[in-house]
Amino acid sequence: MQLIKEIENEELHLVNTVKNTLKLSKNINASVEVFIKKTIGISVNVRNNIVENVEFNSDGGLFITVYNKFSKGSVSSKDFSIKNIKNMLDIAINISKYSSSDFFSGLPDIKFLCFHSMELDLFHPWEFNIENAIKMSILSEKSAFESDKRIVNSEGSFLNSHTTINVFGNSLGVLEKYKSTRYSNYTCMIAQDKNSMQRDFDYSLSRRIDDLIKPEILGQKTAKRAISRLGSRKIQTMRSPIIFSSEISHMFFSHLASAISGDNVYQKSTFLINDLKMKIFPDWLDIEENPHLKRGLGSKPFDNEGVATEIKYIIKAGILQTWLLNCYNARKLKLDSTGNCGGIHNWLVSNQNISFEELLKKMDQGILVTELMGQGVDVINGNYSRGAVGFWVEKGKISYPINEITISGNLRNMWNNIVSISSDVDRRNNIQCGSVLLSEIQVSGN
Repeated sequence: MQLIKEIENEELHLVNTVKNTLKLSKNINASVEVFIKKTIGISVNVRNNIVENVEFNSDGGLFITVYNKFSKGSVSSKDFSIKNIKNMLDIAINISKYSSSDFFSGLPDIKFLCFHSMELDLFHPWEFNIENAIKMSILSEKSAFESDKRIVNSEGSFLNSHTTINVFGNSLGVLEKYKSTRYSNYTCMIAQDKNSMQRDFDYSLSRRIDDLIKPEILGQKTAKRAISRLGSRKIQTMRSPIIFSSEISHMFFSHLASAISGDNVYQKSTFLINDLKMKIFPDWLDIEENPHLKRGLGSKPFDNEGVATEIKYIIKAGILQTWLLNCYNARKLKLDSTGNCGGIHNWLVSNQNISFEELLKKMDQGILVTELMGQGVDVINGNYSRGAVGFWVEKGKISYPINEITISGNLRNMWNNIVSISSDVDRRNNIQCGSVLLSEIQVSGN
């Protein structure tokens, strides 16, 4: 109860800060936008039964943007005092006087703004107990060590708890807020046999502490993953079917988010520049964005400009339905904001309602990728190249682990080559998707 009271008091303080800023801004002849984001949290890190660190954080920022006709001035600070707010407003006005006039700058149209934030069940405070957090982290490691003698070391076990408060207001009369909690636990273990040493990790992420994987189960899963990678082999260069496991498939679709972002579209720096309302995925595939998913990790009632979020299709029957726009790039493109200033919100990728085991059988022979490395993706031309590790699949069953491979292709072809998606949806990311089977991709090995 003490923590809840502290958070409520902090929220009230931040709301009053935004109110005071807007009140003071009435003395200037300009439109004003005010945003405060504050995160309060604690992290515990344990390694080999020893507490390595306990971190407390209370980070916040006040962001003020002034639109002086069509010139913009922005300033931020961690000092929320009235004296500093007055100074920030003066600085923002002065910046706008020396900024180039840009017809596309300005506050959102009032019809798109959020004036009544909906309740999304994002706030589930937990009275954080350091001793209990340490015990939970130690238990994860202990469970991993006890599960198999081949687990020889640990790279650490973490437990994190954070609360974030968001308050937004502007001179059009908006003053909205919401708060959320986020908890995570993570364990990384090292396995060894006579011939090799491998590491792997597992984690969980949720809005409620009780929804995290239990520490002993997390440890067992992490140990199993590390052991499964012992005896990894290299394979020959080939073209092969491939499965992106559900734990990494969100990365595959994150490149779509980048390719259809408004900034890349209006600058014509995306290979999808001419593909709006065109088919770029198989006709059975849908991607729905649902910002209003209860307890969703990407849920929010409004974006970073105060525009109300809404449920919409990104992909429908394989066809690209929309760009991801904030107010500025929407005006550049003569369109409306899609409420995506600050990123995407809960992409739900459809699947074909088959299990992961059925997906392996469908592939029959090929590569299951469980981890990706590097950043070799170019959204200007769609070229894709990343390091990978995983498993070789033979006759629909995992045969042996593989490493030191590179997978490459072009995103347009890769998306068109999606054969099926299984129902083992990973809900730990903004993009929720099952394992993805592609008919063919270039694999570079020996």
